[in-house]
Amino acid sequence: MDFPIQSDESGVSFAVRVIPRAQKEGFNGVREGALLVRLAAPPVEGRANAALQALLAAALGVRRSQVSLRTGEKSRTKIVRVEGVRPEAVRALARET
Repeated sequence: MDFPIQSDESGVSFAVRVIPRAQKEGFNGVREGALLVRLAAPPVEGRANAALQALLAAALGVRRSQVSLRTGEKSRTKIVRVEGVRPEAVRALARET
């Protein structure tokens, strides 16, 4: 499983591939170097991005304000930054399938 995570003393950055309008929300492993995330929200008016931030915050045990999109606001592939998290926590999400 090739899943690159960049980390520093304040948090981590990693790639996410979003599947909007999914019947079941959650994490679905890694595909092409990105964490695959299924969201019920549609990709309209930022709803899928907000749902992604909320899901990641809940799964990683941080506030939603600690999760931000670095790139890909209007794309299914995004780079996400999470403050206050170690790489091991993100790798654990990748194993939840």
